[in-house]
Amino acid sequence: MPAAAVGDAVDGIQTPALVVDLDAMQRNLARMADFARRHHIKLRPHAKMHKSAVIAKLQMAAGAVGVCVQKLSEAEALAAGGVDDIFISNEVMAPAKLDRVAQLATRIRLAIAVDSVQGVERLARAAAAQSASIDVFVEVEVGQGRCGVSPAAAGALAQQVVSHGLRFAGLQAYHGSAQHVRDASQREAAIRHAIAAARAAQASVTAVGITCPLVTGAGTGSFPFEAGSGLYGELQPGSYLFMDADYALNQPAPGAPAFEQALFVKSQVISRGSAHAVVDAGHKSHAVDSGLPRVWGCDLEFANGGDEHGILRPRGDALPALGDTVWLVPGHCDPTVNLHDAYVVVSGGLERGSVCAVWPVDARGCVT
Repeated sequence: MPAAAVGDAVDGIQTPALVVDLDAMQRNLARMADFARRHHIKLRPHAKMHKSAVIAKLQMAAGAVGVCVQKLSEAEALAAGGVDDIFISNEVMAPAKLDRVAQLATRIRLAIAVDSVQGVERLARAAAAQSASIDVFVEVEVGQGRCGVSPAAAGALAQQVVSHGLRFAGLQAYHGSAQHVRDASQREAAIRHAIAAARAAQASVTAVGITCPLVTGAGTGSFPFEAGSGLYGELQPGSYLFMDADYALNQPAPGAPAFEQALFVKSQVISRGSAHAVVDAGHKSHAVDSGLPRVWGCDLEFANGGDEHGILRPRGDALPALGDTVWLVPGHCDPTVNLHDAYVVVSGGLERGSVCAVWPVDARGCVT
């Protein structure tokens, strides 16, 4: 059964439920779109965060050129919902999956990242079999220590892309581990290293006689630095739209818009002891990879209660009573979203608002 229906008061939302404060989300949406416009830079938000075709289309209506995803199945789910410009900012190696990539590219504008000759060869075979046109980005390792070629090797791989009849679209240069460096100056230093690596990769490409049309990357913790680099032409932040408890711990980057918490797990007190209360939202309702959720609007400690429960202990405020609503801010929005079938969308605020929509999480479980 759905947690709520359109028109329900906030009090009527069954718990635990994934709730979007639409007013806060729309302010976040507008602030990022305005930032991109003022800095004359393209915006391609990461839809792996929200996994929703409705939200992706709202972002594009506000000025985004398209969205990113990390998984082919995410791209397929969003395309089925009407999203027509998607970048799979990740490598795909399995031939069966690459056949699906090529099929998808015959229906929408599609881009993908590569970081190996074998990946290029397999992608080229799949694209040729479907007569598919695909934008190909060479991923560069700029500090994450994950995927990507060295900056010096970017030109040689771009040559492979072109020689296999594929369209070289530029460089993917994302430094994910820098996003949660708390101190803004230390975060900027990490991104300066990433920018230098991306600039060296661009030089490697131009040295072999290939034009580099675009450098794309950046995240919610770092995008003002990439935007000010004069190198990046496109930004890929995702979490700015909802925020989460982990990003709230970051010292804001200079020049960054102020984003609000817009994603919550509504929970209810179902048991009460002398020194603790228990809510009905445990690990099955919120991800804990970036820490436990924060209790919204009051000073209470949230402690691990297992799969189905959370433990509240008093800190600065008194414990809530049996039956009271407790709003939780997830530690990490992306995997929290992936635990739920739908968003309950509320307008008018969490206290006195009402349900204005229920949006499916279209790409829930899309991990392939």
